Order: sequence, then structure tokens, then C-alpha cells
Amino acid sequence: MRIYKPVIPIIISFVFLLLLTADSFAEIDSTAQSEKLAGVEIQTSINKAEIYIGDLVEYKLTIIYDSTIELIPPPLGANLGAFDVKDYQPDIETKLDDGRIQSENKFILSTFTTGDYVIPSIPILFTLPDGTQKVMYSESVPIKVVSLLFDTDDDQEIAPLKPQYEFKRDYTWYYIIGSILLILLLLAGIIIRRRMLKSKDDSEPVDLRPAWEIAFEKLAFLKQNNYLQNSEFKSYYIELTDIVRLFHEKMYKQNFRDMTTEEFLAAFQELELPESLYENTKKFLQHADLVKFAKYIPEIERSKSDYELIHQMIEQVRVDTLKKEEEIRLIEAQKEKNKTETVVASKADEVKS
Repeated sequence: MRIYKPVIPIIISFVFLLLLTADSFAEIDSTAQSEKLAGVEIQTSINKAEIYIGDLVEYKLTIIYDSTIELIPPPLGANLGAFDVKDYQPDIETKLDDGRIQSENKFILSTFTTGDYVIPSIPILFTLPDGTQKVMYSESVPIKVVSLLFDTDDDQEIAPLKPQYEFKRDYTWYYIIGSILLILLLLAGIIIRRRMLKSKDDSEPVDLRPAWEIAFEKLAFLKQNNYLQNSEFKSYYIELTDIVRLFHEKMYKQNFRDMTTEEFLAAFQELELPESLYENTKKFLQHADLVKFAKYIPEIERSKSDYELIHQMIEQVRVDTLKKEEEIRLIEAQKEKNKTETVVASKADEVKS
């Protein structure tokens, strides 16, 4: 009996539904909703609405807001659609005459495929004076990318299409069997991965060394991997970011590795930190996100200076932590001394009486 072609889309849809049920493939955040805010303006612009393949286009996102409102930097590195980032100038702040603050983000973009594209809207998070958080979205920007090839003459004759070749052999059963095997392989992969992760968590020994010793060791190993010499910038920044997040996680007892950059910075800002640590960490993570998610290729000198910056930040936290521990020890010692002197004085009074 012949099985008709419509069976194939049904099988493919079934595979897609199974993938959607796997909790390790996607996580949907339905809490963010756009609202209009008084005193806030969001403007987007490009210098050219139509470009040729390989042309550079300047995309500008301008945010103007009241000084009583706190702006949480938008995740620009992961939201520029199909375009590659060639250069950028993020978060250029200017105080306007009316007291409001203007934050300007400039990106130089390019693409090598033709068609009608859209730079998608970007979610922008604000913290209001009462502590609540609101999200606004920038307007999406359409761009048309055209080919460098000249238009052909309309008078040219176009040869007619050849008739399609009819395959006599029916491959329907091959598609069915292949789909079933694919489903089984996906399910087996999910089960094996979960068991491996569970086994790794149960058997992995706990490193009792101070967090800075672990971080310095990881930095030394990273330097030996020669990522920069091989122009593997994405791998370099992935490991460098993991070192920073793990170090702060161990020092401040928070699960920073499972947070987005915006969530991490919001939680990090609430902590009691050494001077300039938050600002340096913010600049580094925003730059690293562009390299990891937006195909940005940094200069080698910038990559080396980021390495030194991370090393300095870890050392800064180490010195600050040891200083605080020493202060606590001296206070406890002074309390113990005062307690001893009080006991001795009390006994002396008893002897006299």
C-alpha cells in the first residue's frame, strides 16, 4: 500500500513538539512587558536605509530619561539580528540642560546577504524611584540590503524551465524510519546527558582553597591556551567571563553563573564592593558579550588588557577581604581583652572587700 506524502510533515511536526517538551532546550521569560514611562524617550536611527552587501551602516540607540530613574544597560550584544558588529561605542552618557540624562549607543554593522532585514526592538529596563522595574522597547529599524550585481536587461530571453525529474522510487518509509531513529537518539542523548551531569555533581570534589587562588590558577591556564595567538577570541572571552563569575559567586555566595549579564549587574550593584569594582566589571561584561554573541572581533591589545583587568579586580577583592577579616579579628581581640580586664578588676574588688 502506498503512503502519501502528507505523512512526512506530520512526522516532522511530532519531532518538533517533542523537542519543545525538553526542559533543557528553552526557557521562556513571560514577566517582561513594555510600558510607557513619563520622562523617558527612546530613539533609534540608521544613517542609510538601503545598503549594498558589505557596506557599513551606523545604528544608533538613544535613551533619554529623568535623573530619578535608573537605566539598566540593554543587552545590545545579543539583539542586532543578522548583522555583524564591526565597531561600537556603548553607553555614552550626557547630562542635558533640562536635567535629564542621555545615553547613546552607536554600532557599526554589516552583512553579506541580500534581502529585507529588520534590526529588532531592544528591551530596555528601568528602575523607578519606588524600586519597581519597568520595561520599554525600542522601535525596530528596517534595512534593505541589495546585491552589487548590475540589473540584467529586460529584453534578454529566458530559457524555459526543464520539466522536473520524476523519481519512481518511493522514499516515504525511509523518512518514517529515519524520523523514529532521530527521536530515539534525541531521547537517549537527553537521558545520558542528565545522568552524566548528575554523576559529575555527586563525584566532583570540593575545592577548599580561597576563591582568589582558584581564580589565579584558572587565569594561568587560560594564558597557556594560546587563544589570542590563534584568533579564538570567542573561546577566550567565554573562559575569562566564567572565571570572573565563578570568583564573585564564591566570594559573595550568589549564583551568578546562571544569571544573564543584566541580572548579574543588578544583583552585583546591591553588594558592598571595593571602589570602582562594579564599573570595571560592567564595562568588561558588556564588551565580552559583544565578542561572544555579536561576532565582534576585538584588538589583541584590548583582549590582553581585559586579562590584566580581571587579574587586578581579583587582587582588589582579595586585599579588601583580608583587610576586613583583620579588622574583625582586632575587634574581637579587643572585646576579649576588655572582658578579661573586667573580670580581673572584679576579683580585685572582692579581695579588697
